[in-house]
Amino acid sequence: MTTVSNSALWVALVVLLLAMSFFSGSETALMSINRYRLRHRAQVGNRAARLTERLLRTPDALIGVILLGAALANVLAPAVLTMIVQQMGGNERWVFGAVLALGAFIFVFCELAPKTYGVLHAERLALPSAYVYRPLLLLFTPVIWIANRMARGTLMLVGLSAEQTAGHSLSADELRTVVAEAAVSVPRRHRQMLVSILDLERVTVNDIMVPRNEVSGIDINDDWDQILEQLRQTQHTRLPLYDGELDQLIGLLHMKNVARELARGKLTRELLIEIARQREAYFVPEGTTLNTQLLNFQRNRRRMAFVVDEYGDMQGLVTLDDILEEIVGEFTTDTATQMHKDVHREADGSFLINASATIRALNRAMHWKLPTEGPKTLSGVVVEHLQTIPEPGTALRIGDYALEVLQTADNVVKTVRLQEIGSRPAEQK
Repeated sequence: MTTVSNSALWVALVVLLLAMSFFSGSETALMSINRYRLRHRAQVGNRAARLTERLLRTPDALIGVILLGAALANVLAPAVLTMIVQQMGGNERWVFGAVLALGAFIFVFCELAPKTYGVLHAERLALPSAYVYRPLLLLFTPVIWIANRMARGTLMLVGLSAEQTAGHSLSADELRTVVAEAAVSVPRRHRQMLVSILDLERVTVNDIMVPRNEVSGIDINDDWDQILEQLRQTQHTRLPLYDGELDQLIGLLHMKNVARELARGKLTRELLIEIARQREAYFVPEGTTLNTQLLNFQRNRRRMAFVVDEYGDMQGLVTLDDILEEIVGEFTTDTATQMHKDVHREADGSFLINASATIRALNRAMHWKLPTEGPKTLSGVVVEHLQTIPEPGTALRIGDYALEVLQTADNVVKTVRLQEIGSRPAEQK
């Protein structure tokens, strides 16, 4: 019987231990690697990334190769060590002690340390290992195929299907978490825009619409000189034209067409009606999400829509600019002070607010936490809280904010003073 030399056995043992470390660390790295970063590197032409991505498309085969290699190494290493101890003249106690020491060594240096490294440096270890696993996968394909069939059969016995693999696509909430954790690589402004895009499916048109009582329009029954003055002074490119009430819409006036006739001096009441009827009003139901409405604007080539309730009554107006502001922020926000256009800071640290401003816009611009459930405007929140139309001077507290009603008109609150309660002690010092 041929005896293997002691030096050859030591070399074999070292190779087996290295193999254990490789299989252990690379398995963790391959399972921990960022799939989206890997896909990006593969798309830009990285050969190792393409090979790794291809291996991960068949995880059962890949895991089979890893486990097969690890199992062979774990079985052969104690056997080789036993042969070494016996050739050195050791008895059964020496063999037992050597195998026990080998187990401790494997735990620390062939399992714990490689797996830790694989988690911390997944990409650095996973990409080179793909060059090793590719030929191993081809070599052991028959064995892996049989083993996988047996494993799938076992899973079917307990009511599980190996075909029901978990996808790697992320939900909107998971994407928000990814964006929030990208603080180092993505500027704060860009993160806010990305989150705002994801929020378009949560926000509806009635959350951002201009309330009906604030919609600028022209009543065709008004004095003609007053209509002409309103046309000359307006800052809007489109204005609704109506007959007595906003519900009686005639159509939309595009100021480019109106300005042309004004310049010619030929604009009359009848011609104004004719211009308005060239563009019929566009209506959308309240509750329409912003992502849906954005697509509707694009599909219908519109920039403005009137929001109606289930009874067909007009509730307000939403524009393409309103939706874009949800993504990039208020166009009318003061960039120097980062304050909303309807908010003015007082010397004592309080804020004067146009109560028609929406709660969502105030929270976004001022980083407040006013309640968003229920009424959409600050006026509505105040009225709901008091359950009556308040008189000027009425004070109330909503969450961490003290509010004082300064002005009311037409059964709505017009102006409110807001004080952040948490800031009072600091200001009084």
